[in-house]
Amino acid sequence: MTPIKTLCFSFVFLLSFHFCYAQAPGHRNNQKIDGYKGIWFTLNQFYEYGDKYSGGLGTYTAKHIPLAIYAPAVDKTFFVYGGTTGETDRYLLCMIGSYDHTQHTVSKPTVVHDKGGVDDPHDNPSLAIDAKGYIWVFVSGRGTRRPGFKYKSREPYQIDHFDQITEEEMTYPQPWYVPGKGFIHLFTKYSGVRELYVETSPEGSQWTTDRKLAGIRRAEDSLAGHYQISNRYEEKVVTFFNWHPNGNVDQRTNLYYLQTTDVGETWTTVEGKPVRLPVTDLQTPALLIDYHSQGKNVYLKDVNFDDNGNPIGLYLTSGGHEPGPDNDPREWHVIYWNGTAWEDHIVATSDHNYDMGSLFVTSKEWMVIAPTENSPQPYGGGGEVLIWKSTDKGKTWQKHTQVTQQSSRNHNYMRRVVQGKDPFYYFWADGNPDTFSPSLLYFGDSQGNVWQLPYVMQHEAEKPVKVRQRK
Repeated sequence: MTPIKTLCFSFVFLLSFHFCYAQAPGHRNNQKIDGYKGIWFTLNQFYEYGDKYSGGLGTYTAKHIPLAIYAPAVDKTFFVYGGTTGETDRYLLCMIGSYDHTQHTVSKPTVVHDKGGVDDPHDNPSLAIDAKGYIWVFVSGRGTRRPGFKYKSREPYQIDHFDQITEEEMTYPQPWYVPGKGFIHLFTKYSGVRELYVETSPEGSQWTTDRKLAGIRRAEDSLAGHYQISNRYEEKVVTFFNWHPNGNVDQRTNLYYLQTTDVGETWTTVEGKPVRLPVTDLQTPALLIDYHSQGKNVYLKDVNFDDNGNPIGLYLTSGGHEPGPDNDPREWHVIYWNGTAWEDHIVATSDHNYDMGSLFVTSKEWMVIAPTENSPQPYGGGGEVLIWKSTDKGKTWQKHTQVTQQSSRNHNYMRRVVQGKDPFYYFWADGNPDTFSPSLLYFGDSQGNVWQLPYVMQHEAEKPVKVRQRK
């Protein structure tokens, strides 16, 4: 992005900022919105090739997990996202919608929490469903400046009304419901800069005291810092996390792993070796790869499992935090515990650190669905979406299907549905990272067919529009 382009971008940002705040609506909790409109955002941290990240970020961040869950009891997929009210608005509403697989319709989305003028998708929600079918929405806060919230649906498998359960400090919520055991919630506090915590609850109303999971400081550091991504396999919950030297998020590096099989009571390496919490030493047994010594940054994307419950992490490495070709190659990796050792393999490359996609695993093949085609806005977050496949457990990868093409705006943050069922197998948003734009939401199936969620809705439930038919 040239200096002139940056100035124009900043001017558009300021105009849209003023307009959305001047027109900000009032308290909208539990109100229906007449369509699926994603939030657009800029970090406003510009370099030669554009912003550090920006665009349609309704399904941001990778550290909000999960965003969508398929519920076989009612044959519906429930999903949360960061929404807004119209094309000119940059006003965050934490939304929930549902897709009815029997009727092939989507409901009008419900506002779970109105962020009251906040435009930042770091406050986006995540999702859990308990054994009775109650839907839980965990609304992220932002450090100590803005609180986070837990909400519970008033009725099982219904999204018409949510009641607030807690208000607390939490960012990047990652709730998992373990059948027969209750909730385990991984999240972040800004107690240094970004440190990892865990809490548990048997039924959601009463929670344990927050327990620090990781806060690594070297002798020369005054601050710690981490990001994490997690997933659940039966009673096992796992987390991959990185490290921010002296709390500097722009130097995020290294790759670590921990797991628990007793809802957070004890934590171990993948082999079962106990690890004492909190993790504070750089050379902990949890360390998988030392990228710091290689001068590489690490950006975490997704976690999945093979048929035996062995974990697989999806992440990206690059030469640094600034967008543009100087920090290439940006390499997508899968790291896989094969039962006896960790394997690390390259999937593909793309042109931005904040390109984000998901990992899908079956007994026959692995898929990565991600915006690895660098258009229509090159060197911006996102791009055209591709399906990459591996039939040898991640060792080699082939480009299989181009999911989107000839788009006017970049697509980004393809989010996997937990227990996903076609056709709503993953979903995402589009947006122009170079200038303020509308943001549409889409979902796709495992074959690469695509539907757009209706931007304007006249009825309580409507059929999505198929916008891409795989030939």
